Amino acid sequence: MTTLSPKAVYHNLSLLEQVDTVRSACYRQQAIEIISDEEVSLRWRQAIADRLVHANYLLAQVNVTSEDSY
Repeated sequence: MTTLSPKAVYHNLSLLEQVDTVRSACYRQQAIEIISDEEVSLRWRQAIADRLVHANYLLAQVNVTSEDSY
């Protein structure tokens, strides 16, 4: 897999609503890889983590109904 820059990964997370499920999963995986890479600055890792958390929240809002049980 080609290593993307943190900036590219951050941008890709803004596209999650516009891409298919497989590409969305790839973007999420890239984000997780960047977040876990200690060589990436804390500022980038935090920004990517925040955007990923927000994207996951939006996904849950769309896919979870009141009948779903946790």
